[in-house]
Parts: sequence; C-alpha cells; structure tokens
Amino acid sequence: MKFIIAFIVVMLFMLIGEWVSSISHAYIPSVFITAVLFAIGFWTILPKNIVADASYGKAFVAICVSMLLVHLGTLMSLKELIAQWKAVCIALLGVAGTLVLCLTIGTLIFDWHTVVAAIPPLTGGVVSAVLMTSGLKAQGATALIALPVSMFVLHSVLGYPLTSYMLRTEGRRLVKEFNDNGRHLPKEAAAANNMDTGADDTSTGVFHLPAEFQTSAFILVRVAAVALFSNWIAGFVHINANVLCLVFGVLAHQFGFLESSALNKAGVFNWLMYGLLAYVFSQLNMTSPAIIGSIIGKIIVLIALGLLGMFLASWLLAKPFGMTWHMAYACSLTSLFGFPADYILTSEIARTMANDKEEESYLLYHMMPKMLVGGFATVSVASVIIASIFLKLI
Repeated sequence: MKFIIAFIVVMLFMLIGEWVSSISHAYIPSVFITAVLFAIGFWTILPKNIVADASYGKAFVAICVSMLLVHLGTLMSLKELIAQWKAVCIALLGVAGTLVLCLTIGTLIFDWHTVVAAIPPLTGGVVSAVLMTSGLKAQGATALIALPVSMFVLHSVLGYPLTSYMLRTEGRRLVKEFNDNGRHLPKEAAAANNMDTGADDTSTGVFHLPAEFQTSAFILVRVAAVALFSNWIAGFVHINANVLCLVFGVLAHQFGFLESSALNKAGVFNWLMYGLLAYVFSQLNMTSPAIIGSIIGKIIVLIALGLLGMFLASWLLAKPFGMTWHMAYACSLTSLFGFPADYILTSEIARTMANDKEEESYLLYHMMPKMLVGGFATVSVASVIIASIFLKLI
C-alpha cells in the first residue's frame, strides 16, 4: 500500500503545480510550485525515498531520459537543429558571463573554495549539483557538500519564475507578430500540433505496415532502439549520450524510422515526463532548513552575480545573433535547470499565451528548439566539463 500512497503524493504535487500555473496563466510556473512542495515535504514529513517508492528510481530515469530525448528529436527537423547554433552560442556565452563575474567579484567577497564549490550548479543545474556532491564526498571535503545542493535549490526558486517571465514577454511579441503577418504558419511549425493530438503523420504508416501493426509497443521498441544506439555510439566518440539521443532522434524522424511525436502516439509521454521531473526534485532530500540557513547569504550573492553575468552577455549578444534580449536571456537561463524543466516551461507558456492551436504551434516553433538546444549545450555538455574542472580547483 505504501507504494500507491507514494505515487499519489508525487502526482498530487505535480497536480497542484499545474493548477497553480493554470490559475496564474503561467506567471507562477508549475515546476516552481512542485519544487517548493517537495522541499517542504522533505523538511517535514515526507520519507526521503518517496520518489523511488512511487516507481521513479534510478533504473526508471536511466531509461526514460534517453527515450524522452529521442522523442524530442522527432519534434524537430535536421534543418531546425542545425539552425539553432545561435542559441547554443548565446547559452554558452551566458554561462561564460556567469563564470567571469563570480570568479572575479565573487572571490573578492567570499573565499575561493566556497565560490568554486557553489558555481557549477549555477551553470548546470542538477547535473552539476550531483557531480559536485559526489566529487566533494570522494575528496573528503564534507564542509562544502551543502553548497552545490543548496545552490541548486535556491537558484531554481529564482530561475523558474524569471525564465517564465522572459518567455511570456517573448511569447506576447510572437503572438502579435503572427497575427500582424496574416497568421502565416511555417510548414515545419504545423508539426507542433501533433504533440498533443497524436495525429499520424503518414497515410500508410511507418514502413507501410497496416494500421493493426502500428501499436504502442512497436513505437516503444523503435524509440528504445534509437536510444540504445545513441548510448552505444557515445561510448566510442566520447560525446555526451544525451546530445546524441537528440541528434539521432532527429535523424530517425527525418529518414522515416520514427513518426512525429513518437511517445505521445505510444501514450507514455506524460508518464515518463512526470517520472523524470519527480526524480529531479527528489534531489532536494539532501537539504535541510538548517543547512540552507547557514549558507543562504553566500548563495544569494553568488546567484545575483551569476544572473547578472548571464544578463549582460545575453543583452550584448542578442542583436548580433538575431534574437530579442528576452529570448537570448531565456536561452542562457536554461543552464540553471536544463531538461525537462526547459521543455515544461516553454510548453506552459505556449499553451497559456496562445488563443488557438495555430498560435501555440507558432510559439513552440520559435521558442522550443532554442530552449531545448540551449539547455543541452549548457546542462548536458558544458556542465560536465565545468564541474570536472572545478573539482580539480578545490
């Protein structure tokens, strides 16, 4: 019975987050509310292993991350993916702005070890937090372990609403642009409608098989095969497996091996997404009010410096890279949390800002690829490199 109770609690937190987001028209993001509920729960009555008891443990996440990234690749074309090099540059240069301000002004205010232990999660979210925590434990630097986890908790509380505001501003501009230009919807953007409808994108089905063979299991086998191939290749070329899952998902869709919005058609997308999000929030069980209270001043100052560094870099580079500064700053802010929060925030904004499906598709077409690719560049690639380097600096 305890496993069912655990599942209900986890889903209840997700539900409350979604309802608050809907009521506030995404001014308060669902991930922000859910994160706060998990933090309070772990600090009071929730058992530390409640997410694992709800079936969302390490084995589940190891499977679902790769499959979700392959799925997201089926929502983009190869042309779109290549076209997002500007978003990659903006996101990485935003991270560079954070590093510059924190390592200069930050080290004038706090000691070197504090700054070095706290910065990586500010430029790589939970990935860096986990890497830094494990690395500090291995080095025996127990006094510093609370810093990366606390940084992840607090910058998420600030980062979600800030990113939501930037996307809302950009979404408002895009809706006006769409209607002023005669509601012209690019052909590629129309595919975004498939994300929710699950409509098939071929008349004869994948591989020209009869409809009775186009089952959910058939889709899942193919998505898992692409995920497995991506992870296998990653071991040879030493490129992050998450990045390859996205790339090979795009290629598999481009060449007809996978249909658009594959996991939606299989009926498991929401299940996997909720599970991944719950696992991310389960990392909050490593914190306590006492731990955060003892270092909150240092964390807030470093977050302020980091966000200022991102803003300055985004503001200066937005026009040369053909973006509004709001969109550029949102791309940089993906380094705070990455996937799946970047996907959820963008989806929420598109859904709440749009008046119909066409407007929603237009918003997703212009914002989602930038946010996803920016997040992969920072959290999946740069965060691993930065955390590895900074562990050597302590």
